[in-house]
Amino acid sequence: MSTTVEHPNRRLLISLPDDYEQARTRYEALVPAVDMAAFAATSTWDEVLAEAKAQAPHGFLRYFRIDIAPTMLGSAATWPATQYLMGNHTIAERMYRHDPGIMLHAPLRTLLYESPDGTVFAVDQPSLLFASYDKPEIASVGMELDALLATLIGLLGGDVPEALQGHQA
Repeated sequence: MSTTVEHPNRRLLISLPDDYEQARTRYEALVPAVDMAAFAATSTWDEVLAEAKAQAPHGFLRYFRIDIAPTMLGSAATWPATQYLMGNHTIAERMYRHDPGIMLHAPLRTLLYESPDGTVFAVDQPSLLFASYDKPEIASVGMELDALLATLIGLLGGDVPEALQGHQA
């Protein structure tokens, strides 16, 4: 099977009030690194759900982080930037059961970077990504992720974009 799926996307670029290092510290406190050993110690899905709730007080966990600047060492590009994979596998499971292809967009890819105008948090709007799977069960979880994202943006001190307003948890 070969299929091409075109879908709309919306990149959200949110100015943050903190300088880059402060914003990064705040983001990493709000989106803690996943403790996979704790998940491995669970024996039932209910225990996994409880562990996710304990580890992700704001709904999201950090699965990956890479500092971009060292990879650009020696080039003319000197901007501080950190890329993350942020998500929650217990939320993703509610979409995965309908289509494992959703893992192309879960966890969400986020970027925190310094721009000439200050610190920016960048992410693609989850509801648009997941609506492209054309299944209402997946699209509704995408809307839930919009709400979690709106809350996170507020906690980071950013203005919640109009596209996410009304989605706040």
